[in-house]
Amino acid sequence: MSGKIILVSAVALIDADGRVLLARRPEGKSMAGLWEFPGGKVEQNESPEACLVRELQEELGINTWQSCLAPLTFASHAYDDFHLLMPLFACRKWDGIPMPREGQSLAWVKPADLQTYPMPPADIPLIPILRDWL
Repeated sequence: MSGKIILVSAVALIDADGRVLLARRPEGKSMAGLWEFPGGKVEQNESPEACLVRELQEELGINTWQSCLAPLTFASHAYDDFHLLMPLFACRKWDGIPMPREGQSLAWVKPADLQTYPMPPADIPLIPILRDWL
């Protein structure tokens, strides 16, 4: 393995109709145009849950609580210059309406349709787990 391990926390926001929120990476970012679960890089001395509470406020303008984040599965993927470790949490309770605050597009997607959205390689193995769980 080359490079370091990067810890990123991600969430499957699940609405009352059982749909999952995906965010499309904006132009100018690595992997621009690909769809992903909301989240971000875990900062030093920050838990994955605290990271998601912060990232959801920054990226989508919604508030949730660590107690509403249920660990579901994780991704472990080797990219060319780093290894990504990404816990995926499920969340069904938050305050506010998710709005794109960082140039990304958003889509509420039925679990059966998740595989039709182009995603980063690390996210793809999460789709069948999430689909089967929902």
